[in-house]
Amino acid sequence: MPTIDCDPATARARLADAGVRIEEGNTAHERWRAEREGSVAVAYDDKVVVQGSDPTRLTTLLSEGGGRAHVYFDGGSRGNPGPAGVGWCLVTADGIVAEGGERIGRATNNQAEYAALIRALEAADEYGFDEIDVRGDSQLIVKQVRGEWNANDPELREKRVRVRELLERFDRWSIGHVPREINERADELANEALDDAN
Repeated sequence: MPTIDCDPATARARLADAGVRIEEGNTAHERWRAEREGSVAVAYDDKVVVQGSDPTRLTTLLSEGGGRAHVYFDGGSRGNPGPAGVGWCLVTADGIVAEGGERIGRATNNQAEYAALIRALEAADEYGFDEIDVRGDSQLIVKQVRGEWNANDPELREKRVRVRELLERFDRWSIGHVPREINERADELANEALDDAN
């Protein structure tokens, strides 16, 4: 159960800015309570206690500065184009904070890679991180996002614009190419999503 020493009024404002629902406390000692996806933050005079199945959903919003995460993404298609899936995970010094994988319908490999990156960035934004280091094993996507390579395909160009919009939400970001073995968990999640659908 993480305990965060902070000013409850500042913490409340930070949660409200992130769209978290806040209610009055249940006892005379509780100043307020906030809930987000199975986790509850309870404010006292000089601290906030977070409990639940996924406390990081709230602790990253409450921590000063929002924190930093490594963001891994991978997408793939069986058939190119064909059935496609995405995988992503958010990693901090505490380990994997969140991860996910899902089928996205029919797509090319590159479309799936962009879809995975977009989902990963949305998740990092939802968790309230201020700084992210994005890593993927698609050199094409990394170089297009950096502006080193052109995106000639209109759909990929549109997805690149969306990625850049999401990246602007962070105070600092970087994106880099890593070998597949470094990106193994995101790759597994994308493949599991495809396998589960069969």
